[in-house]
Amino acid sequence: MVAQREVSAWRPRVPGVVEVFHAHFTEYAYPMHVHDAWTLLIVDAGAVRYDLDRHEHGTPHDTVSLLPPHVPHNGSPVTPSGFRKRVLYLDLSRLDETYIGPAVDTPDLVDPVLRRRVGQLHTALAHPGDELEAESRLTLIGERLRGHLKPQAGAGEDPPRRPDQPLAHDLRELLDERLVQGVNLEEAASLVHAHPSHLVRAFSGAFGIAPHQYLMSRRVDRARRLLLDGRTPGEVAAETGFYDQSHLTRHFKRLVGVAPGRYRLSAR
Repeated sequence: MVAQREVSAWRPRVPGVVEVFHAHFTEYAYPMHVHDAWTLLIVDAGAVRYDLDRHEHGTPHDTVSLLPPHVPHNGSPVTPSGFRKRVLYLDLSRLDETYIGPAVDTPDLVDPVLRRRVGQLHTALAHPGDELEAESRLTLIGERLRGHLKPQAGAGEDPPRRPDQPLAHDLRELLDERLVQGVNLEEAASLVHAHPSHLVRAFSGAFGIAPHQYLMSRRVDRARRLLLDGRTPGEVAAETGFYDQSHLTRHFKRLVGVAPGRYRLSAR
């Protein structure tokens, strides 16, 4: 078998995410090393074995591995076919240093829900313009990780919560006001005086749709009207808050069933 080393890496415009790293390795083994960020790892094919704090661990299917900053670890493939992995490097604003000890004790989390959410986050991070979705998903992932790590009482607790219904309506009004320019989750939470994770849950519970889904559906609605007025997809993308025409096309097809250009041609 020919040794393979395929990688892609980028830094998204999402607060707290230092780097996204995807790789397919067959024979490569990482030596002992450290990071100054949290390493959130899922393996899509094969498996990885690694040593962390002089204890051996592994990454079978449905496992999410969380390796803490400043703690040495290595990594190597378990089988000749190697492994495919997706990694997020997260700074200490997402998980502070109080979680390092619990993560050293239990770095591998068998949690299919968490595993699915991390995969969904990677999908969102791969598409510029979907930062609100990525930030919302990352906030809920951080909440679930903290639940697994169970730090000492008091660490990482949410601030006092506002009632859900008024909070959800405040966020909806803000999203309507920022339909084109958008708003990130941290800014929204600051403006409506709520914790980000509670804000996402309050909105989803009140309206049956996540904040990023609401924003994109409103943008697509506006795009439909402009397309029926004869505007081109490129013009419409710029005027409705999408990152570019391909970003508009992806969300438009998902919600309407056809591409914007075809929709425009259907107008009578």
